[in-house]
Amino acid sequence: MQREQLQSRIITISAIVVLVAVIGLIVYGVLNERVLKGLQPVAVVDGDKITANDFQAQVRLARQNLVSSAVQTYQFGQMFGDNPQFMSSTLSQLYQIQSQLEPTTVGNQVLEQMIQDKLIRQEAKRRGITVTKDEVDKAIQEAFGYFPNGTPTTEPTLESRPTSTLSALQMTLTAPTVTPLVTPTPTATLTATLGITSTATIAPTAIPSATATITPIPSATPTSAPTATPTEYTFEGYQGVYKTQVANLKTNLNFSEKNLNYLFESQLYRKKVTDAVLKELNVTPEEEEVWARHILVPDEATANIVEQKLKDGEDWNALAAQFSTDTSTKDQGGDLGWFGKGKMVATFEDAAFKLAVGEISQPVQSDFGWHIIQVLGHEARPLSTSDYATYKQTRFDEWIKELRDKSKVEVRDVWKEFVPSDPAFPSDLESYMQQVQQQLSQPTQPVVPVQSTPEVQPTQ
Repeated sequence: MQREQLQSRIITISAIVVLVAVIGLIVYGVLNERVLKGLQPVAVVDGDKITANDFQAQVRLARQNLVSSAVQTYQFGQMFGDNPQFMSSTLSQLYQIQSQLEPTTVGNQVLEQMIQDKLIRQEAKRRGITVTKDEVDKAIQEAFGYFPNGTPTTEPTLESRPTSTLSALQMTLTAPTVTPLVTPTPTATLTATLGITSTATIAPTAIPSATATITPIPSATPTSAPTATPTEYTFEGYQGVYKTQVANLKTNLNFSEKNLNYLFESQLYRKKVTDAVLKELNVTPEEEEVWARHILVPDEATANIVEQKLKDGEDWNALAAQFSTDTSTKDQGGDLGWFGKGKMVATFEDAAFKLAVGEISQPVQSDFGWHIIQVLGHEARPLSTSDYATYKQTRFDEWIKELRDKSKVEVRDVWKEFVPSDPAFPSDLESYMQQVQQQLSQPTQPVVPVQSTPEVQPTQ
């Protein structure tokens, strides 16, 4: 009896152990799938982890922004009806957005943006730069169109100024046909593709609608309605809109209020660090520019002939009109106007910036042929608003690249497993794209008027 009791006790204990183990495995599986898996790092930036949960939330928001952009593109294209040119343009933009939604593409861009955000926050900490909760709240309010202290005034735009008063030398060089341009554009054949081109990120700068819907453009002309008196946008009204939007983001994108606050906080950190870095780099709304003209010829032999003719005192404008293959400038003496660094191909730019005013270069080779260059002006000039914005972005991109290169950034391949596929590209838009593609691929048949065949009288 004692032996049987011992065996029974052992069997009971073993069954309990097995049951506990099974329950433990189930609990671990559920816990791992719902909690632990999402806490895995997809990247580590100098010890700071980017978790799968945060990564997925940002990817969903980025996808939603792209889907919303696709819907807006479609609706804009509908405004022009069956115009083949606009249909083709709309189709091209939709295909581009669709390609950006490819999981590896959108995931890689979002992850790189999140890595930059970590680097910027770490730099901010080193510099003693902080972002307060009040600043985050204010940024969110402004994103929702609520300005408790009044709508801010628009900052004045920067405008390019005309060429400075010409010196006696410049007057001699440019007389009588060449006139400096106020806002010149370098010839298209010399537009530079060199240097670091900043890639636009897909991190959102505004709160998207939680769901994108395709609204057909009505064809009927709407009837006039009485003018409605706008309702004052109060703080309580803003709070209602904000709570609704946060709830929609959570329901449709699993994008929490914490994710939203982090997003705006990152944007503020980026702005503050950018301002500090650009000030440190002495980036101002001015840049060194040259005003140059050139004679472009197809081979070195012709370039040597032109160079010799210039040395013999022949007129520059006449030689440009006779020899230059740059059809856009040859009749204006080859005038390229003012341009800064990074606007022309490297060999041309290097030669132009080394020349003194009035100096003529030896033949310079580029991918477009052989150039004879003469500099007509060289000075620091103010940038336009758009050029200044591009210049600042370029310098900051260079800085952040250097910071990333010297930081310890570990990107784990597991991130590819966490890229969500929702929100998906709307099926209605895919159908529309197929219809447009078929319509554009059909050759247009000219309408030939039917002519009546004259009746032939029989021969008598």
